[in-house]
Amino acid sequence: MTSSASRCRPIRARLRPGRTRLLPTRCPERGTTVADPDPTRSKATRSPMPPPTPRGKGPERPGAGPPFPGSGRFGNIPPSRTWIVFALILLANWFLVRYLFPTPGEAIPLPYTAFKQEVARDNVDAIYNQGQTIEGRLKKAITWPPPGENVQAAPGASRAEQRRQQETRTSDTFTTVLPAFVDNGLEAFLIDHKVEISAVPIQTGSSPLATLLFGFGPAILFIAFYVWLFRRAQQGMGGMGGGGIMGIGKSRARRYDQESAQKVTFDDVAGIDEAENELVEIVDFLKDPAKYQRLGGTAPKGVLLVGAPGTGKTLLARAVAGEAGVPFFSMSAAEFVEMIVGVGAARVRDLFKQARENAPAIIFIDELDAIGRARGQVAIGGSSEQEQTLNQILTEMDGFSSREGIIVLAATNQPDVLDKALLRPGRFDRRVVVNLPDRKGREAILKVHTRKVPLASDVSLGEIAASTPGLSGADLKNLVNEAALLAARRDLDAVRAKDFTDALEKIVLGPERPLLLSDADRERIAYHESGHAILGLVVPGADPVHRVTIVPRGRALGVTYQRPDADRYNYPEAYLRAKIVGMLGGRVAEEVVYGTRTTGAENDIEQATQLARNMVTRWGMSDRLGMVQLAPRENPYLSGPSYGGFGGDKPFSDETAQAIDEEVLRIIGESHEEATQLLKKHRRSLDALVAALMERETLDEREILEVTGLPPAPQLETRPLDMARAGGRDEASRNAAPSGETQRA
Repeated sequence: MTSSASRCRPIRARLRPGRTRLLPTRCPERGTTVADPDPTRSKATRSPMPPPTPRGKGPERPGAGPPFPGSGRFGNIPPSRTWIVFALILLANWFLVRYLFPTPGEAIPLPYTAFKQEVARDNVDAIYNQGQTIEGRLKKAITWPPPGENVQAAPGASRAEQRRQQETRTSDTFTTVLPAFVDNGLEAFLIDHKVEISAVPIQTGSSPLATLLFGFGPAILFIAFYVWLFRRAQQGMGGMGGGGIMGIGKSRARRYDQESAQKVTFDDVAGIDEAENELVEIVDFLKDPAKYQRLGGTAPKGVLLVGAPGTGKTLLARAVAGEAGVPFFSMSAAEFVEMIVGVGAARVRDLFKQARENAPAIIFIDELDAIGRARGQVAIGGSSEQEQTLNQILTEMDGFSSREGIIVLAATNQPDVLDKALLRPGRFDRRVVVNLPDRKGREAILKVHTRKVPLASDVSLGEIAASTPGLSGADLKNLVNEAALLAARRDLDAVRAKDFTDALEKIVLGPERPLLLSDADRERIAYHESGHAILGLVVPGADPVHRVTIVPRGRALGVTYQRPDADRYNYPEAYLRAKIVGMLGGRVAEEVVYGTRTTGAENDIEQATQLARNMVTRWGMSDRLGMVQLAPRENPYLSGPSYGGFGGDKPFSDETAQAIDEEVLRIIGESHEEATQLLKKHRRSLDALVAALMERETLDEREILEVTGLPPAPQLETRPLDMARAGGRDEASRNAAPSGETQRA
C-alpha cells in the first residue's frame, strides 16, 4: 500500500528558461505541507533550512495592526527609536567622508614678498600660473597671518571679504598675484629652488567626489534603508500568505490551542451553569460528531452569547474550545474593518480559510455588534464597508457545512441591533444568555479565583457572595485581587475577611480620600447620611443599612451603604417607593435640622427622579397614565436606550409629556412628605446617630442598631396567598368557637 507521503508530488515552479525549483506541496490525505522528505526525523534535529510552517499551524499571532516599515517583526525597530537610527546613519556618513576623502584646508592668500620668502626657504613644492595669479602647494603647512601681526585687508573689499582675509588659517596651499613690475629672473629663481611649475591647476578645494557624497550621501542612505525595509516587509507578508498588498487583508485572529496557550476548561468557568449546559452539546459534537450524524442531526453553525460586560462570554467560548481540544480562533469584530474598502471582507475570508484548514475548529468573534448591525441604517460617513463585511460573514456561514466541524461563537451585549439575517436558523442557530451570577454562582466564582490565594480562617466565601449582589464575574475577580493587594500592603501572610470588606467598599463606595473638613461641615454631612440610615430602618421594605461613614470616598463626602439580603429580580411598587423615600432622606434631614439646603443631595435627587420617571413611563405605576409604554426601549445589558440613530422623536404628545412630569413631581412630593414626617418622629434616634458618627466616623450595621435603638425595617407583605390562607384559618377558628361553646353547653 502506498503511503500518503509517496503520493504527494512537489510542484515545479518555473524560474527562468531551463531552470526550475521544487516547492512544497499539500498532501490531500493529511492536509499538511510536505517540506521534509523524512517524516520520521525528530523535531529537535537541526537542519540548515527548516521546513516552512504550515498555514494556520504557526504560533499565535497577536492582533497587531498592518505592518509598517520600522515596526513590529518587519524591521525590528521600535518607532520610538527611529530618530536614533537616522542620527546614527548621518553620523556614519560624516565619518565615512571625513576619513576616506579628507578635505584640504582653504588656500591662504599670500603676499608676493611672502611667496618669495617661502621659495627662498625651499618650502614651495609646485606652482601653477594663470595670468597674474599663482596657485601653489607648500611642502610644509604655514599659518597666515603669523600670530601677532595685523594684516590690512585689500581696499574696497566687502566686510565679509575683509574678515576672511584677516582670519588666521593654517594650510599647505596658497594663492598670490604677480605684480606688474615683476623681474625676469623669477623663473630662474624658481628652478634654482627646485619648484615644479605645473601645467595643471593645483587642487586647492574639496574633491568633487567628496562634495557629491556630502550632498547626496544621506539621501542615498535613507532611500536604500527604506527600500531594504520595504522589501523585507513584503517578503514577510508573502511568507504569511497575506491576502492583498502588504498582506492588509490577512486575518488578525489570535489562535489558542493546547500547544500555544494555557488550556481553559469548564472547571475554570463558574456561576453560569445554565449557559454552560447549553454549550456542553457543542463540545460533545466536536468530540464525537458521528454520534449525532448517524441520526441525521447536525451541529448548530453558530452560537450567540448574549450578556452584560464581565459575565464571562469570552471565557465560556475558550472553555468550549479547551474541552473539545480543537483550535480556537479569536478576533474582535472591530478588527475586520479598516479605512480601505474591502479589507473587512478579505479578512473574513482569510479567517474562515484558516478555520477550514484546521478543522474541526471554533471561530470566536467578540463584540459582534460592531459589524453585525442591521443594514440600511443611516451612519455618518456611510456604512458600505461594514455592510460588505457583514455580507461576507453571512456568505461564509452559508458556505460551510455542519459536517466540516467549524462552529462560530459570537458575543455581544447589544443583541437588539443585530441584523435579522444573522439570527436566522442556519447561521446563529442558538442564543445563549449569560446572566449575572446569583448568590450561589458568586460563591462558586470566588472559589475559582481564590484557588491560589491563601485565605485566613475568618474568611467565608458564602458571606462575601451574599454581600456582593449585582457583581459580575469580572467584578468578583477584581475584588479578590484588591483584597490580596491590601493584605500584601499590610504585610500579612493570608487574606482576611477585613481585607475583603475594605476591598468591597473601595470598589462599591470608592477609595478614601484625605479631605480636611471643618466640624460644621462634618456635622452637616453626618446629619445627611444619618437621614438616609434612619429611613432605611423605619420604612417598610427598605434595604438593610450595612454601613454609614462620613469619611469622603470617591466624589462623595459621605456614604450610606444599603444592600438587599437576597438577589431581587422583581420589584414591587412599595419597594420602589421605599427607595425613593430613602434617597430623599439626606436632603430632608438637612431641612429638618438646619432649615436650609445644600448641593450635597445632587446625586440623590438625580437617582430619585430617574426612578420615579421609570415608574411612570416604563412600568405603568401611574393611575393617571395607566399601563402605557412611554419610554424608549433600554438595553438590559448596557445603560441607556438601545435604539439607533440620533435619538429620534419622543413617542408621545406634548400633553402626555406634561402629564409625565406632573406624575413624577407627585411621586417625589409624596415621598418627600413621608420622609419629613418619619424623620421628625425619630429625631432622637437621628441625633444619637449623628453623635456616634462624629465620634467614630464609620458605623457598621450592628453599631447602627445599638446607637439608634431601632429594629431593622419591617418586610413588605408580598405573599397574598399566604395571607389569604392565614385569614381563612382565622375565620374558620372564629366560626368554630360558638359551635364549640354550644356543644359544651
